[in-house]
Amino acid sequence: MFQTKGVMNLEEYFQRIGFHGPYDKVDLSTLKLIHKLHVMSIPFENLSIHCGERITMDLEVIFNKIVRSCRGGWCLENNFLFGWVLREMGFSATTLSSRVFLSSLGDIGSFDSHLIHKVIIDEKAYIADVSFGVSSQIWEPLELISGKDQLQEAGVFRLMDKGDVWVLEKTGRKQNVLNAEFATSSLVNRKETKQIYCFTLEPREPKHFIDENNRLQTDPASLFTNKSICSLQTPSGFRALIGWIYSEVTFKPHEGVDVLDMRNITDDEMEKVLKEQFGIKLQNKLKPVSNKTFYTL
Repeated sequence: MFQTKGVMNLEEYFQRIGFHGPYDKVDLSTLKLIHKLHVMSIPFENLSIHCGERITMDLEVIFNKIVRSCRGGWCLENNFLFGWVLREMGFSATTLSSRVFLSSLGDIGSFDSHLIHKVIIDEKAYIADVSFGVSSQIWEPLELISGKDQLQEAGVFRLMDKGDVWVLEKTGRKQNVLNAEFATSSLVNRKETKQIYCFTLEPREPKHFIDENNRLQTDPASLFTNKSICSLQTPSGFRALIGWIYSEVTFKPHEGVDVLDMRNITDDEMEKVLKEQFGIKLQNKLKPVSNKTFYTL
C-alpha cells in the first residue's frame, strides 16, 4: 500500500515538485512554473503494471502514490492529479480526452487513451499536459491557437485545428547516438516531424477514462503491457529507462541535434538506477519488459 497521511492537500504536492510560491496568483507565469516543475520532478512511468500493482482512477490513491510515496505515473494518473491541483489553486481547468498517434499503424488510435487539460487565463486557452514523457513532453502549456510554432527545449510544438479535431504535432531534431551498438535501435526516433495526438474540446469526467485505464494495463496488445517505461525530464533533456535500456538525452538546439547516451543495465542495477536517476523506490519487485512493439525516445 502507498503511504497515507490524511486528506489530500496542496502543500504536500508543492513540496513534492519544489514549488515555493506565489501561492495566490492564478496567472500564466504560475501555470508555466508548476507545469515545468511537475515534469522535472515526477516521472512518467508504468512500472506498477510490471511489479504487481493495480493502477486506479481513484484520485486519493493517485495522490498517495505520486505525492506521498514519491512515485510517478502514466497520463491518467499524473494529469488527473494535475487537474485537481489546478482547480484547487483556482484555475479554470477543463479535462479533455485525446487519441494518441500510433506510428505502428500510421494513424490515430481508436481509444481515448490520453488525458489532458484546457486552461483558461485572461480569456486565452492553453493545453496543459504533464505526462506524455520522453521527447514528446511539453515543459510548459501550449496556447490553443492553430498553426502557431511554439518553441520549447524539445523542439517546435504546433496545435492544428482540423475542424472536427485539434492535432498536436512536433518538429524535433536529428538524434545523435553516442554508443555505436545502439545506432540502429528501434528506440531512436528518425522522424523529425510527427503527430503526437488529437483531441476535441468536449469536456470529460474522470469516469470517461475508467475502461481505458483498465484496458491499457491488461490488453496483451497494449504498449504498456509490452514495455516497462520510466522517463523524467531534466534541465538539459530527459532520462529514460525502457526495459533494460537506460538513456540520457541532451537537447542541443543550437547544434540542431539531440544527443543520446544509451546503455544496457542489469537486473541487479535496476533498483539503483530507479532510485538515483528517477527518485523512485518501488515497494514490490520490478520485472522489466521490452517486447517488440513500436516506441521511440
